[in-house]
Amino acid sequence: MTPLHSRELREEDLPHCSFAGSPHHLTDVRRQLLRAAQGEVDYLAVCTTSDLPVAIGGIDYAITPGAGTLWQLSVDPALQGRGIGTYLIGAAEERIRARGLAAAELAVEVDNPRARALYERLGYTAYGQQTESWTQEDGTLYSTLCDLLRKPLT
Repeated sequence: MTPLHSRELREEDLPHCSFAGSPHHLTDVRRQLLRAAQGEVDYLAVCTTSDLPVAIGGIDYAITPGAGTLWQLSVDPALQGRGIGTYLIGAAEERIRARGLAAAELAVEVDNPRARALYERLGYTAYGQQTESWTQEDGTLYSTLCDLLRKPLT
């Protein structure tokens, strides 16, 4: 595998991030970059030596006091299973530690066992469930049940 590095996601990266979702979703990512400029979130890109993103993901510091909440994690499907998701989560956890926070959290759809297995392998444990929802490209509301996972960062 080509060497990886993480950095801040930049607006000029977004045309290279179609693997992460629809144009509607990337519009939301663009909005999150404005929050990153305010220090409310971090939004990371994992890149190869070309410096183009092969994975992206955010950390929201406003959801749970004392924790960073990982969300919108995405790895290029053509590159999944090569440790890139593990690298992304590790980089996110380092950002959370750098803010002096004691835990990382995330939500995973109950019908996504592959992602849940990754998170559990990395030390995340379930502590609850909640329904998450968002507006889809066609304007309809999508709702799904998610397991909530947490990992202490020491």
